[in-house]
Parts: sequence; C-alpha cells; structure tokens
Amino acid sequence: MSKRLALFFSYRISLKDWYDLGLLEREVKLYNGLSSYFEKIFFFTYGGNEDKKFGAYLSSNIEVIPIPLIRNGGRKKILIPLMLIYSIFMPFIHWENLKGADILKTNQVPGSWTALITKLLFRKKLILRCGYIWSYFALQNKENAIKRYVKKFLEKITCAFADSVICSSVSDRKYLEDNHGVKAEIIPNYVDTELFKPMEIPKVKNSICFVGRLEKQKNLIALVDALKDLPYNLTIIGSGNMKKELENKVNENKFNVKFMNNVPHSKLPIILNRHEIFILPSLYEGTPKVLLEAMACGLPVIGTDVKGINEVIEHEKNGILCGESSEAIRRAIVGLMEEGSMRERLGKAAAKSIREEYALNKLIEREKEVYGLFV
Repeated sequence: MSKRLALFFSYRISLKDWYDLGLLEREVKLYNGLSSYFEKIFFFTYGGNEDKKFGAYLSSNIEVIPIPLIRNGGRKKILIPLMLIYSIFMPFIHWENLKGADILKTNQVPGSWTALITKLLFRKKLILRCGYIWSYFALQNKENAIKRYVKKFLEKITCAFADSVICSSVSDRKYLEDNHGVKAEIIPNYVDTELFKPMEIPKVKNSICFVGRLEKQKNLIALVDALKDLPYNLTIIGSGNMKKELENKVNENKFNVKFMNNVPHSKLPIILNRHEIFILPSLYEGTPKVLLEAMACGLPVIGTDVKGINEVIEHEKNGILCGESSEAIRRAIVGLMEEGSMRERLGKAAAKSIREEYALNKLIEREKEVYGLFV
C-alpha cells in the first residue's frame, strides 16, 4: 500500500528507553506486523542518534526519526523545558516527512499534543491510542490538582480532534465516553503467542513470580508482607523507585524474595515457565501486558480485583481474583499453592483465553480495520 503512517512516541520516551526496560522487542512487533500494510512508517522518538541503531529490530520500511543534532547519550543533558519546546515545534522541524504522512498515530496520550498540532497544520487523519488513561492514572497517583486538570484537559482536547480513538478495555472506553464524550474502539493489548506459550520446562517448586515496575501502584509491600512465614519463593523482576525500600524490607525480615533487573522480552517466556504461579497485586491497572503474557505461558495467575485486571481474569475460571490487602493476597496464594489440580486447570484455561482474545496476529488485523477507514 502506498500510504504512510507517522507514529508519535510518548513524551520523552525513546527506543533506548524501551530497550533498557526490556520492552523493545514487544513494543515494535505490532508495527513490524503492520509494515506490509504501509509503504513507510515513521517513528518520531525522543531519543538521540542512538535510537537509529535499533533499526535492526525493525522492518526495513520503518524509519526512526530522533531528536536532531543529539549525539549518543546527549539526550540526558536536555532540560525538560527544552524537551517540551521540541515536542511543540517537532511538526515544523520535521515538516517534510510529516506532510507526506497519510495517518498520524499516538503511542499514548502523553505527547499527543505534537500529533494534534501536526493534524491541524497538515490536515491529516489522527488516531489517538489510549493504552492507559492518563487522567485516571493521575487521579490514582494522587497528583496535585493542577497536574490532574492539565492532563484531563489535554486528554479531552486530543479526543475531541482525533478521527479515531483506540483504548484497550471496556472500562477505559466507558471512562472516555463519560468524561470526554468520545466513543472509542477497543483493541486490547496483544501477546505474541508464538513466543509466550507453555513450555516443557521443569518448575521450581513453591515458586511465585512478579514482573513489572517497582512502584506504589503495584502494591508490592502488601505482596511481600503476605509471604511472611510461608514456604514459598518470590521472584520480583523489574526496576523502579521502590526497589531499595523493598530490598531493605526483605533483608530485615529474611523473606524468601529474589530480585532481578529488567529482562529482555525474548527471555521472559522461559523465566515465566519456570514458576508455578504469577501474581499481579496492583492497586489499579490499564490492561497489563505482563499478565497476558504470563497467562499465555499457561501459568495460573492471581490478580487483585481492580479495574484492568478483573477484565482479563475471570475468577476461578482462568485465574484467581483477590483483595488488595496482604491478608487477602496471602489467602489467595496459599489456596492456589495447596491445590495442584486447580493450578493445572486454571493454567490451561488462561493460555486458551489469551490465544482466543489477545493473539498478536488477530489484533494486527483489528488495527488494519481502523486504518482502513482513512486510506
């Protein structure tokens, strides 16, 4: 197809950020899959020239366009106000490529103002992706009133001007309709079910796994407390602001917890398959990709009964839902660990539900349907 897509990365996010977090391979799979649908795809990132070296992970017709004149590692020296100015003037700086694009798409709402300016400047079609709801997360994070207002205002304005809005869950669609008066298309987060699948790998006995950002949202203090005096081993994979606090708590109480840094996406299926249970004890979520990936691997999963998680897990059908307190998490862990037949049944059901509803190849076709409205 002789059409061009311009993807705007989230504000201040680069390909190197994705790589450092172990997310690069996962995040680019959708666009590699869509590459045959477009003559050209542009990635407008907030990285320096170092972003171009990740072209090896991309289809040949995907071009990375980083911040100009920034050498490797130089992005760290750019002050936040200058980054904001760049995001506003990006459409003028890269006008030649953007003028030739047929469809504009945001990766998330943060930074969507760049795509909106481009739309108004060149009269292009704009697809707004809300992988998570920016204003809702600001509210849950208890950010100050000014930040919450600004985020909700920007979200509302971009929704109003977008030609199509994509979100990942029923609850997100309802939020967008109630707060911004927009009817969004639901395209869930995807899983590469050729990579994430049950494997014939010996399980580590009594093992539990968590993967994600080490932030308050994930409720990890409650998870660690839930393991007190239990004969189970927990592996925590990820990075974040709470890592030191968690490590101190584990060391002081001698809990059976092992910490691992971010893992490359291609290695994660093997690690997941070695564990008996996956747990996500979050206080709130969007549609958590790592939960989908653990389920695709056939792991029995435990998740808190909160927005985002309870749309993926059907209690006692393809996983276990529990409360957010350490006591509720503890009961769920003990109950599942003591029932081997339940673990087997839930694991098989989890893998089946992901193959049917979240497989990458199916959701690529859903994306194409949205683009087809404008090309």
